[in-house]
Amino acid sequence: MAEHTKSSITIEAAPADVMGVIADFARYPEWTGEVKEAEVLSTDAEGRAEQVRLVLDAGAIKDDHTLAYTWTGGDEVSWTLVKSQMLRSLDGSYHLAPAGGGRTEVTYRLTVDVKIPMLGMIKRKAEKVIIDRALAGLKKRVESAPGTPGSAGAAETPTV
Repeated sequence: MAEHTKSSITIEAAPADVMGVIADFARYPEWTGEVKEAEVLSTDAEGRAEQVRLVLDAGAIKDDHTLAYTWTGGDEVSWTLVKSQMLRSLDGSYHLAPAGGGRTEVTYRLTVDVKIPMLGMIKRKAEKVIIDRALAGLKKRVESAPGTPGSAGAAETPTV
């Protein structure tokens, strides 16, 4: 069984606000360093993304792939790889837990397997970089949203 990489961060916002940003795939290129394009291909009965096409540039890992998403209540989303040019598998999840005081602890798990040979150590490092950048970007995006406790206000939130 493949090993996964995991990391957590505390965000100064309610879980619903954090999940709102996670679920807004169209805006991923605005706040993630690695996602250059995101397109929702299908949604479930509740309007949540079921399949999303992402163009990724994470240094050693560049790919155009499609992920299938599974939503568990309002506090967890997981994904698996449907198709890819470079990846054999890409499984991950965000789990949100209230941390008191209107804060949320977000845990991100990720397992990546590439089609080209890559040392396990290098693969784990790439996973760690992806996770750390995603969590930092998520924190900054959520906390800078208007009305979020601790936000710097709307001035930092890009408009489309």
